[in-house]
Amino acid sequence: MEGMLQVSKWGNSLAVRLPKKLVETMKLQPGDELTIVDASKHAVAVSKVDRRNAALERMRSRGWMPPADFKFDRDEANER
Repeated sequence: MEGMLQVSKWGNSLAVRLPKKLVETMKLQPGDELTIVDASKHAVAVSKVDRRNAALERMRSRGWMPPADFKFDRDEANER
């Protein structure tokens, strides 16, 4: 997937807008984190950080096993 991105100023930082096709392909949502996997002078490769699975793995490594019907839903947990 190729596309042209324009670098813009955002406060004291630089930012780029992600094309809709990339957002849909990577299933990105506001608040998701990306990590730079590889970078060269002409290309950058990113990976979506899966914080949900990382948190569950940390819990499992400490001996905690979720119930069979466990659902880790950020939106549901934050409903008011």
